[in-house]
Amino acid sequence: METAAKFAVKRTVRFFAALLAACLLSAPASAEPIEKLAKKLAKGLKDEPNKKVAVLDFPYPGGVLGEGSFVVQERLTTHLAQTGKVEVIERSLLKKVLEEMKLESTGVIDAETTKKLGKVLGVASLVSGTLNDLQSGKTEVNARVIEVETGRILAAGGAELKRTWSQARIVVSDPEVSPSSGSTPARASSSKPLVQVALLLDTSSSMDGLINQAKAQLLKVVNELASSEREGNNPTVQVALYEYGNDSLSAGENFIRQVLPFTADLDKVSEHLFALKTNGGSEYAGAVIKDALGSLQWSGRPDVYRTVFIAGNEPFTQGPVDFREALPLALRKGVVVNTIFCGGRREGAMTQWEEGARLGGGEYFNIDQSIQTASISAPQDAEIEKLGRDLNDTFVPMGARGAKLRERRLRQDSNASLFAMAGSSVERSLFKAAPQYAAAAAEADAVSELSSGKVSVSDLKREELPGEMGKMSDKELEGALKAKEGERKRIQERLRKLGDERRRFVAAKEKAQVLGAGPTLDGALLGAIRKQAAKKRLAFK
Repeated sequence: METAAKFAVKRTVRFFAALLAACLLSAPASAEPIEKLAKKLAKGLKDEPNKKVAVLDFPYPGGVLGEGSFVVQERLTTHLAQTGKVEVIERSLLKKVLEEMKLESTGVIDAETTKKLGKVLGVASLVSGTLNDLQSGKTEVNARVIEVETGRILAAGGAELKRTWSQARIVVSDPEVSPSSGSTPARASSSKPLVQVALLLDTSSSMDGLINQAKAQLLKVVNELASSEREGNNPTVQVALYEYGNDSLSAGENFIRQVLPFTADLDKVSEHLFALKTNGGSEYAGAVIKDALGSLQWSGRPDVYRTVFIAGNEPFTQGPVDFREALPLALRKGVVVNTIFCGGRREGAMTQWEEGARLGGGEYFNIDQSIQTASISAPQDAEIEKLGRDLNDTFVPMGARGAKLRERRLRQDSNASLFAMAGSSVERSLFKAAPQYAAAAAEADAVSELSSGKVSVSDLKREELPGEMGKMSDKELEGALKAKEGERKRIQERLRKLGDERRRFVAAKEKAQVLGAGPTLDGALLGAIRKQAAKKRLAFK
């Protein structure tokens, strides 16, 4: 077995060999596309006050690095600097910082780490992306500029480069995969499981029913995923949201908008989902799938369930991007693409939605978006909803961020109540018991901060605490926060128990009756999720 030092030397040798080969063999034709790509990315930063960026390595699917990863990184760094419109962090400094933070320089870095990296480097944006080798002797480069504070994509683009480097691969880990020596693939660690779900929703004028079903049923789907287990651990569920087919969106961007990148903050997803408005439309399924696959930060871990759900009611063939070209990229990335046609099953099959699912390795569904969804009422519902409201009182907001988060939570409680008949209020209250819900606001909640052990009572800024708490002594404040923590744990435990009881009750009722007049969005999503996630060893209750 190679030592880490020997592996590092080999990697360095390969890197410089690749650079030499690139310099000797690259023709102007291969340099031109990446130069154009650099200019496009730099243009996306023209209105940003901080134009300092860092360029990460470009991994292949699965978080794999190769000589191409370093060559593309170096070329893009050079061309971005040559534009004169951005200030690019030197690669050696980036490498040093990443080593100190015990990270690889691939683009598979979570949102929290991205923020920390941005602060240490003094950059407002990171440039990352992926590579895919084509049979034509070229390599496809997908790149994006990500705002470190928000995760917002400021610019994105692609290019095809003539491959002038070796295709040798070096497997590295993403932040949650154990490293391995030599070129042996990294094995997944026993860390917390991860699920990534990208929702691509048609928001043209005919799709109000679809959007309402998504609003009503999203948390039901999330709860199902969050309650699954692998080796006794529940997964973190990340959701990304796209809208497409809306006339209010840019025609130059194919009427596509990334509403949210992957986030574990489901209140944020709910907030943006409820803000969606339908209008017009030209629905380009192939284009939105390609954008989601290339722009989102998909984990490279082999044990992650990665999936896309695209829903719409127009032919799958519309737009400038052929879905047959976009979907093979999904398979290379290990992303399962499921299609949901809003209309008759035969019509969806005839307009290629079924073929899209087949090529994406997923399942084809049709739903009736006109159905007003309803859930089975259970004896536990009233207590569940009350406990969900009580849980709000255990949150102690810190500063402006805490106040904003509390306001968002209360607003999403109100939004969920609009779909009470669909069980949305109950599902939301149950999700509040999940560790993921508390974790999303940990740094803005004094109770979570103190219980984590990261800070002591004396570290808390009194001016950031609400009401009388800001005037308490250390001893008084510690007692008050611990009381809140105890109450939170009691409520969470009770909610989890009631949730299990409710599941058993509903399952028994479902066997005895059929709800609704036809297939709905949650039925489509849950059926596919249970089947596909099981392949990643996630077990459902």
